[in-house]
Formats: sequence, structure tokens, C-alpha cells
Amino acid sequence: MAKEQNWAFPQELRPKPEDWRFDLDHALDAVVHLRALIPEDAFTAPLLGTERVGNGIVIGEDGLVLTIGYLITEASTIWMTTNKGGVVGGFPLAYDQATGFGLVQPLGKLGVAPLVRGSSSAVQVGGNVVVAGHGGRPRALRASVFAKREFAGYWEYVLDEAMFTAPAHPQWGGAALIAADGKLAGIGSLLVQEKIDAGTIQGNMIVPIDLLEPILDDLLKTGKTARPLRPWLGMYTTDAGARLVVAGLAPGGPAERAGIKIGDAILEVAGQKPSSLADLFRRIWRLGTSGVEVPLKTGRNGATSEVKVRSADRSDFLKKPHLH
Repeated sequence: MAKEQNWAFPQELRPKPEDWRFDLDHALDAVVHLRALIPEDAFTAPLLGTERVGNGIVIGEDGLVLTIGYLITEASTIWMTTNKGGVVGGFPLAYDQATGFGLVQPLGKLGVAPLVRGSSSAVQVGGNVVVAGHGGRPRALRASVFAKREFAGYWEYVLDEAMFTAPAHPQWGGAALIAADGKLAGIGSLLVQEKIDAGTIQGNMIVPIDLLEPILDDLLKTGKTARPLRPWLGMYTTDAGARLVVAGLAPGGPAERAGIKIGDAILEVAGQKPSSLADLFRRIWRLGTSGVEVPLKTGRNGATSEVKVRSADRSDFLKKPHLH
């Protein structure tokens, strides 16, 4: 197994136990290091790599670990390491594409007490929080939430209200956002550049823990939710000024098969102009479930075209987990 880089935050950036009304070290011990290996021929390997390293949080008495789903998508092998040095294999139990959450079932005893789940509503903009990866206080950061707002990701992903924290750190995939009440309020996802007033600030996007409760039972029972499957186009779209432009395509995905090209502008969905990236995805999802035909108007080199894309279920393109 590859060793982690030996890094730690400066003392002045770390949370101090006396500044919090909960057992800080106990909470930090619930965060584990997670390392996943993905087959080279996996659908997500070219984009996300074949070795993914991040964090997870023990949320169940049986050792159930919550993480961010891109770390474990198509994983063939998962290893988790506790702050006390214990190493246990894991099984990728579920990945919910709508929220981004992933669940891992340890295949042995982690010996870690779970972190109690709270609510993102307990975290106010400007409020102080602890953002923590595996490694205890040296790898925990005293941070603040500088925004709570909608977030749209080019991979056809929307959160109605995500949280954004600073200072930023690149290693927060699957990290824990611990609120002032000592409870888990969110899971670290991405390093982002956010517009604040006239400037920008680098921060981390955090997925609110509230999104887990309505789907957790379904994920544990079946590995998926009961909600209808959203149509997926495999069309990686970004904001380019006042236009929405295709910046990438999933190989063999619906959009590529329909003739969409990188650089195409997306002008309309079903005859309506999307006002934003989030609006684009929501308009597509409102047309029906996976498999529905999505009519698009696109622009390329000054000319417009009408394109019909037969959507798909994204999970059909992914390798399924299996026990050896």
C-alpha cells in the first residue's frame, strides 16, 4: 500500500480542544483514511484515476463509513486506516449520484466510535467549524463557512444548497465538517473558486449531511435509492460567460453518440433557454427518467442545430462492485 504524504497543518491553524464544547479528539477519531483501487478499464478511470485517496467518517455502530462517492466509484479494492493505525478492507456498498454520497462497509472491526450525525442547519454563514481529514488534530483545520448556496457541477450534478468553507485545502475529499455542537454536518467534496463581492476566494464545497437521512435506509437495503433515475447525457457542460458550452464528453455516452461535439453551445432544452448550468440540468431532468429523449438546440461555428439525445442511466456504464 502506498504511504500517505507526511504533512500537517501549522499549530495556529489547528482547532484547539478548549475552544469547543465537545470532545474534539473523540470526534476526530471517527475520520478514517480511505484508499481505493480502480481497474484500468473502468469507465471513470481516465477522469478520476485508478488510485484514489481521501477520507471517510464512521457513522454506524457496525463501522459503516460515509465518504464522497467519486472516491469509491468502480472500486475493486478499498482499504481504510484509523488514527490508531488499524487497517481494514472495505466493500463499496452504495454510491448515490444525486447527492454524491458513498457508503463503505468495513470487512473487519475498525474499533472506532461513530460520529453522531447532525444537520447543516446548525451551521450558519460566518460560523466556525472543524474540517477534518484522517490523522487527528495535525490534519484538522479551524475553518469558517463563508457561503451556503446552490452548486452545479459539470458532471450533471446539482445541490440546492451546498456549504463552502475556508481556508481551502486540496485533501478534503470525504473529510468531515464538524459543527460547533460536535456533530457531523457535511462531507467534503471539491476544491473550488468562489466569487465573493468583487473578488474570488478559494474554498471547499461541502455536501450537507441532511441529504443522507431520506435515502440512507434504501442505500443500506438495496445499494440505491427509490427515487426515479434521472436522465444522463454524458455531456460535461460549463459556464463560458453568458453561454453554456460543452467542455467534454463521456466516451460512448448519449451526447457523443448523438453527435454533440466539444465546443458546442447549448442554446435550448425542449425549446426553452436555460438560464444557468443548474437550470440546464433541471430542465433535462424534468423531461422524464433515464431513457427519455432530450431535444437540444446547439450552436457550432455560427450555425444552430436541433439534436435529439436519447438519455441513459449513468450507472449502466460503471463497473459493479463484487466480493472476492
